[in-house]
Amino acid sequence: MLDSVDLLRTLKKKAYKPVRQEQIERIFDLSELIYEQKRPVIVVFEGWDAAGKGTSIRQLTAPLDARGFKVLATQAPRTHETRKPWLWRFWMNIPRYGQIAIFDRSWYGRVLVERVNALTPMPQWIAAYEEINNFERTLADDGTVFIKLWLHISKDEQLRRFMQLASEPETAWQVTAEDWENHRKYEEYRAAVLDMLQKTNTPIAPWTVVPSNDGDVRQYTVFSTIIARLEAALGLALTPWPSLDELSEKSAKDKQEKQGKKGKKTKRPGGAEEAKHTDAFVETGASLLKDEAEKTGKKKKKHHKNKPLAERRGTPDDTPPASPGAVVDEAEIITSTESASAAAKRKQASPTRAAAAVTNDEVDHA
Repeated sequence: MLDSVDLLRTLKKKAYKPVRQEQIERIFDLSELIYEQKRPVIVVFEGWDAAGKGTSIRQLTAPLDARGFKVLATQAPRTHETRKPWLWRFWMNIPRYGQIAIFDRSWYGRVLVERVNALTPMPQWIAAYEEINNFERTLADDGTVFIKLWLHISKDEQLRRFMQLASEPETAWQVTAEDWENHRKYEEYRAAVLDMLQKTNTPIAPWTVVPSNDGDVRQYTVFSTIIARLEAALGLALTPWPSLDELSEKSAKDKQEKQGKKGKKTKRPGGAEEAKHTDAFVETGASLLKDEAEKTGKKKKKHHKNKPLAERRGTPDDTPPASPGAVVDEAEIITSTESASAAAKRKQASPTRAAAAVTNDEVDHA
């Protein structure tokens, strides 16, 4: 099953976005029907470290009513759990009728990590395959719907994600020494995964291998698998979602159409070319304004020369006449003002001088 998965397949977000929104809405509607029909649902997320189990669970539960599901992160058994049958702790967490239980890792650790790390003797983990099948069959007979997902990534992709997480201080804590050790044992885990998929893939609880190198391909596969399983269990018609091939072709077609539209568009000035056109426009406008100013100046000077001297300079007793459009020099204004002041002073001084002259004539006559 692992060899048949295409891990190189990618999907553009633009092509998947409308489909993803429809899938989210459909999952919400199905969760309401699950509650109405009182059907318990178990969703098992298994997969490689850093394959995206936590991200997939967050995106799955985002549209759901918090009262209708529970998320269970499976860790190593605690002390009191080791004193009971190994499936006891999972029996204690099965969902109620009408509830969805989402397992982030599950009872399959018995035939994976416990097998690879020799935490359980060989006879016990070999017997666990049949015990798991009986456990799931018992629950399925009671109406439980099983959805089992294995998130698959390549060894190189896992190493790349580990290095990316470890290089950032905010995410370095997510990669532990145990994770690096598990990565070193990738081939041993792969053999255990193949045995698990082969021996526990049953009609009542089938496995789906999810290609997870690309995040959108992973989420599309997770959502479409969950929807199909729930619709079949509830007796509903299956929703015809576009396949990954159709979405990939749509992405390529949109890209070609976008490039074609760019090629058909009229070339408009931009960047350096646009700057050249702008500079030329500014220079043309400046030259036109300059020519207009020069013409206006010549007209003003010509009109100024044709005026009579008395009108241009004014008389000593009068201020210069303000002719429309005439350019009056600042020096002329000052001279004209000073002449008027001097004339006024002479007029004021003339009566005094006349009285002084009469007085002198009288003195001479005496």
